[in-house]
Amino acid sequence: MSLAVAIQMDPIAGIDIDGDSTFVLALEAQARGHALFHYLPSHLSLLHGRVYARARPLQVRREKGRHFTLGKEERLDLAGVDVVLMRQDPPFDLAYITATHLLEKIHPRTLVVNDPAAVRNAPEKLFVTQFGELMPPTLITADRQEIEAFRAEHRDIILKPLFGNGGAGVFRLKAEDENFNALLEFFSKLSREPLVVQRYLPAVRQGDKRIILIDGKAAGAVNRVPQPGEARSNMHVGGQAQKSPLTKRDLEICEAIGPTLKERGLVFVGIDVIGQYMTEINVTSPTGLQEIDRFDGVRLEADLWDAIERRYHDRTKTVPA
Repeated sequence: MSLAVAIQMDPIAGIDIDGDSTFVLALEAQARGHALFHYLPSHLSLLHGRVYARARPLQVRREKGRHFTLGKEERLDLAGVDVVLMRQDPPFDLAYITATHLLEKIHPRTLVVNDPAAVRNAPEKLFVTQFGELMPPTLITADRQEIEAFRAEHRDIILKPLFGNGGAGVFRLKAEDENFNALLEFFSKLSREPLVVQRYLPAVRQGDKRIILIDGKAAGAVNRVPQPGEARSNMHVGGQAQKSPLTKRDLEICEAIGPTLKERGLVFVGIDVIGQYMTEINVTSPTGLQEIDRFDGVRLEADLWDAIERRYHDRTKTVPA
């Protein structure tokens, strides 16, 4: 089965081919004989009810410095391709939300992964609250008094923007920290959006585990250990990747959320687990495939394409021609 696959992502020239999950997904698709196209989110257009992208044929190879070749640009009607991979990085802002609205017009006749409506309805730090019993104590608010009361109760807290990503704007505030007021003032001037306030989990010193779920099933994990003196474990800010098996608790969490993910068309999901608690569900542009591949001797990109191809085949049974 040869498919036409359009990849909506950030500029491909600057990616790290040893760590980028979209890159290995493209490699695997190409190895299966699928035709690839690349376009930027800003190159999406809606005209007379049709969704177009200024796209270019794409070839990829694992060669640093020459890892891709782009062909001649064309105006691609996305209703005419088989699969769109929505893989641009956050922030989850109005531009991101608009892209989900446009792609929703072609899905599921063109299979969009992940389902664009589900992505729009699952902001990562909000969606996770549907499974509050799996989370640490968490407050989402712009109300200063509520934040002060939460801090008085839990004393050692994490403060972060609701729609942030990559560890940006994440602060740990101990009970004696004098920066509390200044930080609230800073955030209030930066944005009107609520903040996420969570009880600090000391277990983060042993790592913040990224678990990949494929079509609702746990597929593998990588542990990300923060640098000394750093509260954030994101690899963007120096977190050290380590091999990590899936524990009984990890599997319990995945089994609890898996059916919801599968039902919503969230095929490729990454969750963050610290100790016994899930802190985020990442559905926009999850990462971690290559790290898990290397540690566990697997090829999660192949498992993902198996799931995508099954979804594509199943959707042809129900979507009129």
